[in-house]
Amino acid sequence: MQKKNILLLLTALLLTSLACSLFSSTPSDPNVLFEDDFSSTGSGWDRAEGTSGETDYNDDETYRMVVKTPNSDIWANPGKNFDGDVRVEVDVTKVSGELDDDFGLICRYAGDPAAPNFYYFQASSDGFVVIGKVVAGQSSYLSGEEMMPNDAVKQGMTTNHLQADCVGNTLTFYVNGQQVASVTDDALTSGDVGLMAGTFDIPMTEFSFDNFVVRKP
Repeated sequence: MQKKNILLLLTALLLTSLACSLFSSTPSDPNVLFEDDFSSTGSGWDRAEGTSGETDYNDDETYRMVVKTPNSDIWANPGKNFDGDVRVEVDVTKVSGELDDDFGLICRYAGDPAAPNFYYFQASSDGFVVIGKVVAGQSSYLSGEEMMPNDAVKQGMTTNHLQADCVGNTLTFYVNGQQVASVTDDALTSGDVGLMAGTFDIPMTEFSFDNFVVRKP
């Protein structure tokens, strides 16, 4: 069964977020541009709550995203800017809610927070994947007309490792070390990175994120 072919208008948590990180560390790997294990609540990520959902640090040193409304996506950013190519990775754990959901990574985030621009790389807890783009707050899929099933995704209440490579005009998505989608698009060139989570017809889903890393690809 295929997913619906287009997301509704994505909904941001329009609350004030930290503009820059209050926590700094020196990565041991020179190719690491930014990393966060979410052990410090001052590392710069959004801490917000609204009608669409909430984002905050967990007591177990992970990062929580809860989506409360149907057909909605929320996202969070660490307040960085990367001019050029990046490889973004994270571990995502499904905590609660229906499996008809989405979770993923963001690169090249910029623009008005009420109507931003960015690329997104999404999987779902029932085993679907897609690469998409948001321009002025409007979402469209790039890797196909619909989210497509892929066996690389571990289904259910479990953990998946996601990787998004944003290199020039090539966008490549990996789940648990396997390439699941790749497209070319030259609309967006630089910006912040981030995380996202969403619902389809059924509201209320929750994810925790850990081991977030941005590298030179």
